[in-house]
Amino acid sequence: MAITLVVSDEYKWVALALFSTQIMLAAQSIVVGRKRKLAKIKYPQLYAEKAEAEASRDAYVFNCAQRAHQNTLEFMMPVVTATILTSVHYPIAAAVGCGMFVVGRGFYTRGYLADPDSRVKSGGWISYLALNGLLIGSAVSLYKLFV
Repeated sequence: MAITLVVSDEYKWVALALFSTQIMLAAQSIVVGRKRKLAKIKYPQLYAEKAEAEASRDAYVFNCAQRAHQNTLEFMMPVVTATILTSVHYPIAAAVGCGMFVVGRGFYTRGYLADPDSRVKSGGWISYLALNGLLIGSAVSLYKLFV
């Protein structure tokens, strides 16, 4: 049985939201690069060693920037997949959820750089809320495809 997929005019917002994830990741990469340079951590070293981070605030902040970026990368596959699946039936909800994830990750990154213990409290919770909404939306969209 074939399924015909019609893309609504609202899908442009989904595309824009998905594009914003690329901008967010590029911005995080720039932050990591700048913090790496300040900390004088040479490539290919992924993180400052514990002794370096304890001895240098710049090395510590570099580790925080690197970890915030890595954590965001770990979430990208579920976010992109859930956004696409949700958008099959709920394109505006998918775009809003993906956009909220990006905004939440901005707060998360900023909070992580200021104080790693405040990364979620500083607004990072928005990205977790958005992801949960997208996961629910994708489950409902999948259900509708099979029923």
